[in-house]
Amino acid sequence: MAWSKQQMAERAAQEIGAGSIVNLGIGLPTMVADYLPEGQDVWFHTENGLLGMGPFPFEGDEDPQLINAGKQTVTVVPGGSFFDSATSFAMIRGGHVDLAILGAMQVAQNGDLANWSIPGGRTMGIGGAMDLASGAKRILVLTQHVTKQGEPKLLEACDFPLTACGCVDRVITDLAVLDVADGGFALVELAPGVSLDEVRAKTGAPLRA
Repeated sequence: MAWSKQQMAERAAQEIGAGSIVNLGIGLPTMVADYLPEGQDVWFHTENGLLGMGPFPFEGDEDPQLINAGKQTVTVVPGGSFFDSATSFAMIRGGHVDLAILGAMQVAQNGDLANWSIPGGRTMGIGGAMDLASGAKRILVLTQHVTKQGEPKLLEACDFPLTACGCVDRVITDLAVLDVADGGFALVELAPGVSLDEVRAKTGAPLRA
């Protein structure tokens, strides 16, 4: 039994250390804030100029002026601060973001990341992903293990346009937690009910258990 998206986000929340400054990418990573244990004193950062982003608001409590980089309405924790986008990117490029949790279309065994364009198809726009991938101290990818067509997303080499080279440290999928390691991916944890053989069969690169 694979992890649900909610369980993937909950597992990713366990990767966040107390006192960290964390940026959550668009899509599945935005769910991580809802699973952070109380008292962690974590500061969520968003590229459009907010440090101290809280969970999504309850229906009816939305403030249209409080949004994240994906234009979703958010909340602000006590002590949160606002600034312009230039300052926000200066924080990223200056190495002040401890962890970035990003989505991915492909991840290579050497840590290359592709998460913004499919040749001949979907193009999301690279946004701040390139800056986060190169500027954050640690990169965690949160993604499904295979595409809707059943093709592996974890590969020996990406064939989609790259976001950044050699940046990914750890990948959490619906099947497993894996680290980027020399010569392939290294298994950290299997989702409950998922076998090593299944993960190997759905990974397009060597997998070390």
